[in-house]
Amino acid sequence: MEFTYNTIQSSSTGIYKEKGSKFLSFAIPISSVEQAKEIIQQHKKDYFDARHVCYAYMLGNERNIYRANDAGEPSGTAGKPILGQINSHQLTDILVIVVRYFGGVLLGKGGLTTAYKEAANDAISNAEKIEKTVKANINIRFDYLMLNDIMNLSKQLNASILEQEFDNECRIKMAINKADEELAKTKLQQLSIHSPIHIHIG
Repeated sequence: MEFTYNTIQSSSTGIYKEKGSKFLSFAIPISSVEQAKEIIQQHKKDYFDARHVCYAYMLGNERNIYRANDAGEPSGTAGKPILGQINSHQLTDILVIVVRYFGGVLLGKGGLTTAYKEAANDAISNAEKIEKTVKANINIRFDYLMLNDIMNLSKQLNASILEQEFDNECRIKMAINKADEELAKTKLQQLSIHSPIHIHIG
């Protein structure tokens, strides 16, 4: 599996004009389907006077969660070309919305497809692209006597401590690079020879 993925740093905008119609585009970083839906609804409110508010989004480092919506445009002329631009730039965790103000002249299916494609591409091209590392969360329960060993291991793995609780039995939740998951399991199994360690990854 891939251990890195590409997304955008922050929101950006674009525009495309054709025969009086104006296509305003927005590329927005997202982390969940729920967040995407909220942003889409907000844009529908903000641009209530527009003819169409079309969109596509993609989520997950494996790029396997996605949706495209034509929002009343002829089938395949809006959502699909927007999603095509997300794919073309090989991005994920991104929502692209294109708002259309009708200019009075019908563009036809070919014209619409081009317009939505170009509008989406403009917003995405104006965004700063970043590479992110896939993380895995690891929960560890262990005896207090193992604390130094566990903390040393967390440093070796460049882990981020998300939660911690120190008592007779200690608990730590840390985020590590997905690429280091097998190494972490091996190291923890080696440490568990001295004292039981309970591990949950996910």
